[in-house]
Parts: sequence; C-alpha cells; structure tokens
Amino acid sequence: MSHSKFLPISCLLPVLLASLTITTTHAITFTVKNNCPYKVWAASANPGGGREMNSGDTWTVTANPGQQGGRIWARTGCTATGPNGLKCTTGDCGGLLQCKAYGTPPNTLAEFGLKGFNDMDFFDISLVDGFNVPMSFLPVNGCSKGPTCKPDLIGPCPAQLKTSGGCNNPCPTEYSKYFKGKCPDAYSYPKDDATSTYACPTGTNYRVTFCP
Repeated sequence: MSHSKFLPISCLLPVLLASLTITTTHAITFTVKNNCPYKVWAASANPGGGREMNSGDTWTVTANPGQQGGRIWARTGCTATGPNGLKCTTGDCGGLLQCKAYGTPPNTLAEFGLKGFNDMDFFDISLVDGFNVPMSFLPVNGCSKGPTCKPDLIGPCPAQLKTSGGCNNPCPTEYSKYFKGKCPDAYSYPKDDATSTYACPTGTNYRVTFCP
C-alpha cells in the first residue's frame, strides 16, 4: 500500500510509512485461532508476544490505534529451550517464545497498520516472506472484507523454493505466479497492493485463523 506498507524481510525493499500519532482510544483486538490439526506456536510483533497453541486453541492480541508494522504468524517445528526459549523450523523469532522482533522466513504473515490514512486500518496476508501455514485475516465487526489463503502451498511448492517446513518466496520472478495463483487475496510480491490490501475503519476488531 502506498500510504502504509510493511518491510518484507526477504526482499529488503525500502518503504515509506505515513506519519501517525498513537492515541489512547480503545485497543484493537485480534483473536487468533489455531484451526490446524497440529500444534503451532503463535507469534506477534508490534506488539510482541507468543503462545503455544494446540489445535482449537485461541489467543488474544491487543494493539493501540496508531500501531504500525504489526505482524501475527504461526511458528512450526518448535522445541522449547528454556523458560522463554523456543527454537522453530519456521517463523523463529530469535529463539524466544515471547517474540520481540519479526520471524525468520518462511512464514505466512498477517500484517496490519492501525489508524492510518483517513482513520482507517490497513491489513493484508503477506507471502513475501514465504509460506508455512494457511491463514485467514478477517474483520469481525463494522467491516466485511478481508484476505484468505486456504491452500497448503508446501506440498506442490516448486523444488527451487521448497525448504524444511515451508515454501520460500522468490520476490518478483516467474515463481511469484505460484503464490498469486494459489492465493490471489494475498500480498505475493512487493508493490502487489491493488489486489491484496484491505481497509476497515479504525475500531474494527479482527480474527486471524491458522488453517481456516
């Protein structure tokens, strides 16, 4: 999105964020649900956090209007290494259970910037850092549209992109068509704003579902 977009780690492209003022109005709620038939370790950055989630578990993340660069994702193939230590095959955030920074690709991302241009939230599902679990990112009040990426992209992932537990994104190449063809709602390469960025009025709450 030209007025508010997030830095894709794998492509390292510069972006320009709108100048925003954080307010003290009511926090925005993101209800995260693991609908996968296996355990994941949910993660968030801006605000930071993390939680082990068995199939069917839910987790609530809250963020203030004005928060930018927000991400929620699932980590897979994780092993505990201490009270706040967690080493994961996909989405690892510096070896921590409670994330303080973005995760390591490949990981499917729910990205958001709150109370941006014209008091709107902007959000998307991004595959720019690759794919590790299917995801939906939908508003639950006051708005009706959001992105969904239901297919499992790991099994048929091109051999050149396949990695342990996931499928890497190649940035803007012919392989980008693989991601866009399977998940047309998702942000699949830098500047893929027109078909993948969604907006809702600030004050909307959201649901992020792994394996919708």
